[in-house]
Amino acid sequence: MQLDHYVNTIGRHLRGRFGERVHKLPLHANFTCPNRDGTLGRGGCTFCNVRSFNRDEAAPLAHQLDEGRTKMHRARRYLAYFQAYTSTYAEVATLQRLYEEALAGADIVGLCVGTRPDCVPDAVLDLLAGYRARGYEVWLELGLQSAFDDTLARINRGHGFAAYADAVARAHARGVPVCTHLIVGLPSETPEHSLDTLDRVLELGVAGLKLHPLMIVKGSRLAAAWRRGEVAPPDAGHYADVATEMIRRTPAPVVYHRVSATANAPTLLAPPWCAGRFEGIHAIARRLAATGGQGSLTTRPLPPTPASSNPT
Repeated sequence: MQLDHYVNTIGRHLRGRFGERVHKLPLHANFTCPNRDGTLGRGGCTFCNVRSFNRDEAAPLAHQLDEGRTKMHRARRYLAYFQAYTSTYAEVATLQRLYEEALAGADIVGLCVGTRPDCVPDAVLDLLAGYRARGYEVWLELGLQSAFDDTLARINRGHGFAAYADAVARAHARGVPVCTHLIVGLPSETPEHSLDTLDRVLELGVAGLKLHPLMIVKGSRLAAAWRRGEVAPPDAGHYADVATEMIRRTPAPVVYHRVSATANAPTLLAPPWCAGRFEGIHAIARRLAATGGQGSLTTRPLPPTPASSNPT
């Protein structure tokens, strides 16, 4: 069952723009995070152990790109995805060098840059807007996770919703599309929290969304709480129910970069269904097929869309 029959996926969006399949190539550029290096705190977010997800952190970008191309043999064009940690957390000159190194390949058609809402100064947004003006596909991926400040404090994010709102407003002013990351099943949150978070994000305007279930990974602070029985990540059915409701409430033009997430053993501790790539996706697609696809529950006005300098 094809998810993009019911959802405006990033794959569908990129095929529409480039006329062929385009894949993201995840990169690790040895960034750190202000919530780990002592600027804001140490230890990071309670759910996070990004180091577990990157086997070859020190590899040069060119090597990582070549390795990714080998794995993504079904595509001929790619987005360079600066995924790990806070990929705007450096001097602008350093960021420019890294981003342009990644864009040097003729088959690299754009950038996705993952970061925190409190780590996108105007100079970084100006840099990203410049790449967009040159015709590259550009996405600023902001890890928000929840719109509730008490939840953000509980998971040790180190910022509140106001920082996100500010970053989005400044990105929109420069025509930089924002993809917002949200987690379903955070400690003490209910499905209503997830739906309210979605509403608040949509009210500010967003070009893309990425949904994740809460996962318990080895080395995270939540792993200890999970072992004590204090935290329970969502089962596949519950997650699919909530994610389906969120997707149906999302206006059709918003691009979904992800509707679920996976991790491998021994990194993944729970829930076990996240070890499989397709269980969550198929469960969501089945529900959408039965109830209506993206946008079927919304009469919301379309969110503000950054002015595009990209060819269509």
